[in-house]
Amino acid sequence: MSQNKEKTYLKWYNKIGYGSGDIAGNVVYALLSAFVMIFLTDTVGMNAGVVGTLIAMSKLFDGVSDIFFGSLIDKTNSKMGKARPWMLYGYFGCAICLVAIFCIPANASPTAQYAWFFIAYTLLNAGFYTANNIAYSALTALITKNNHERVQMGSIRFMFAFGTSMLIQTITVGLVARFGGGAAAWRTVAIIYAIVGVISNTLSVMSVRELSPEELAEGEDVQQDEGLEEKYNLIDAFKLLVQNKYYLMICASYILMQIYTATLNMGIYYMTYVLKNANLLGVFSWAINIPMIIGLLFTPSLVARFGGMYKLNLMGYTLGTLGRLGVVIAGYMGSVPLMLACTALAAIGMSPLQGDMNALIATCSEYTYLTHGKRVDGTMYSCTSLGTKLGGGIGTALAGWLLAFSGYVGGAAQQTASTMNMLHIMYLWMPMIFNLLITLILTRLNVEKANEDLRKHKAM
Repeated sequence: MSQNKEKTYLKWYNKIGYGSGDIAGNVVYALLSAFVMIFLTDTVGMNAGVVGTLIAMSKLFDGVSDIFFGSLIDKTNSKMGKARPWMLYGYFGCAICLVAIFCIPANASPTAQYAWFFIAYTLLNAGFYTANNIAYSALTALITKNNHERVQMGSIRFMFAFGTSMLIQTITVGLVARFGGGAAAWRTVAIIYAIVGVISNTLSVMSVRELSPEELAEGEDVQQDEGLEEKYNLIDAFKLLVQNKYYLMICASYILMQIYTATLNMGIYYMTYVLKNANLLGVFSWAINIPMIIGLLFTPSLVARFGGMYKLNLMGYTLGTLGRLGVVIAGYMGSVPLMLACTALAAIGMSPLQGDMNALIATCSEYTYLTHGKRVDGTMYSCTSLGTKLGGGIGTALAGWLLAFSGYVGGAAQQTASTMNMLHIMYLWMPMIFNLLITLILTRLNVEKANEDLRKHKAM
């Protein structure tokens, strides 16, 4: 086993090329999570509560589709490998659906507009984005067996992810204004982002090579019959997931992380109506993403220094929770500089888990292999797509419901006192609570030690 850990599989350009794939994922995710609600409410004129309900209904399809596509990836055998074909071809559907969401016909009836949005949003999330994102995440376990390289890949990947999110949150409002504002401007911006996504996704797919089944099985302690990983259906795959308690913990953490992100992305309302400056969304995005990227740079060396991911992740999220508590206090003090400083502190603390998440899932997948003798990497990585879509969808839907409950009026110059109070709850309190819940989960998520104990037991 020590030789497997020491062997390297990737060149620097493979890691950079792989990580650049998150440009594609985040031109979709960041645009939708930060701006789709305000586009629908303030430009198209839809009701925030109805949009929230449609997004929540769309999520009913996601859980099944994640496990379904994960299982299909595990069963795929092609010249490109298991995951790369799904990543490549799935994104073309993502690009089309992204543009479609911002092409809702202005002269259609309200019912037709809601139906248009629901169909395009569901096809994007439950279909094409699922296939692309699960495949992309699964590559972490399919192109290298070196855990240090997996951590590096995760760090590089999320540097691209947060950099892309930061850029989109910084320039989108200005781009829409430059193109004249209104629905046509939003459509133009969506088309530009979709083209960028197609290019970056294709480059990422072509920059790596999947290991053969023989290379993946080389030196493993668990003996596996040829083709065993193929001999399970969707129900079997689901059972393998729910029998892995660490998968459930990672899945819950990932969902909460994405709800957290979606809640912060709804900060466009907080900036517009509380701080009276929509462009501050970009400033706060810098305060989140620059420290996060800096933290990701150091995550691989910190994981090595701490002798694993468990202590580092737990300590990091404890700091992240305290940082968000500072944001709450600063928000009620009315100090934007202090809010920015505490936001940056929280981001630094949260960065290790973002950077080593893919490696953590790969370790979780090894737990299933050690306990059940089956490789289900694609199915295991369904938690990343499920977490992104379910968490992001719940966060956006929750925002819509809370805005509607508070009496929000789209496009109004002044909002009611109840809406203003709700904006404080949404942007200040809820992110801190989500961070606290993740911290509590991380106290139990020591899958590295569990795998080590299993290997020792099998060696006896």
